[in-house]
Amino acid sequence: MALYAIGDVQGCDDELGRVIKKLHFKADRDQLWFVGDLVNRGPDSLAVLRRVRALADNAVVTLGNHDLHLIAVAFGTAKLRKSDTLKDVLEAADFEELLAWLIGRPFMHEHPDRSLALLHAGLPPQWDMRTARACAREAHNALTHDPEKFLAGMYGDQPVIWDPDLDGADRMRFITNCFTRLRYLHADGSLNMREKDSPSAVSDALIPWFECEPALWRGTHVVFGHWSTLGYFRNADVTSLDTGCGWGNRLTALQLDSPDATPVSIDCARHAKA
Repeated sequence: MALYAIGDVQGCDDELGRVIKKLHFKADRDQLWFVGDLVNRGPDSLAVLRRVRALADNAVVTLGNHDLHLIAVAFGTAKLRKSDTLKDVLEAADFEELLAWLIGRPFMHEHPDRSLALLHAGLPPQWDMRTARACAREAHNALTHDPEKFLAGMYGDQPVIWDPDLDGADRMRFITNCFTRLRYLHADGSLNMREKDSPSAVSDALIPWFECEPALWRGTHVVFGHWSTLGYFRNADVTSLDTGCGWGNRLTALQLDSPDATPVSIDCARHAKA
């Protein structure tokens, strides 16, 4: 059995099919981990959802911000943006089944036998993995049990620093922002929700979330996406796999259970304007 992780697909089904073929993926033995953002920007979000859902237990998907946006639009909490490419999904005959499946995806997934975790964006330095696990489960339960309530309080950039006593919508918003939107931290460990550029292009006052010291989550290798301007990046603590397929760059996958593996990438059509 091989374990592969795939970066943000963002509605690029042709590219997903080609990268799976290039991996020589076998459904009777292998598993695919998806970092989230299956949908939006690319032209075939519906096909992506159908393909990945059909993989059943051979696929693990964590929720990304674009996936949550689709869910919010479906529940009337958000409106379609001019740049969205989700209309075919919303009008599909099987949309209700796909929506229920998507809502059921976790915010974080951990390998049962390895110190390895999958999520879309990042972790705050105040969380150890026990806290991260509990917060992911808490957000998952809130979304699945009462989607309208969860989505109604989801949008916003505050609060920016973790407090175990946070409650209500503020608590859910902080947790959701970490798992689905986080890129940078300030020196005091607070979240910066606005900067999207690469580390080489931003102020030294901002710290990539995975470089903050100290960070209590360390000891588990975290696989994530969300950050196309960072691109492929790997060190002892993290692997970043968003290489901008939705922007017409590349879709990247990596075998996680092979220490000598090199990333597998394919070129993408330019489906969205940068």
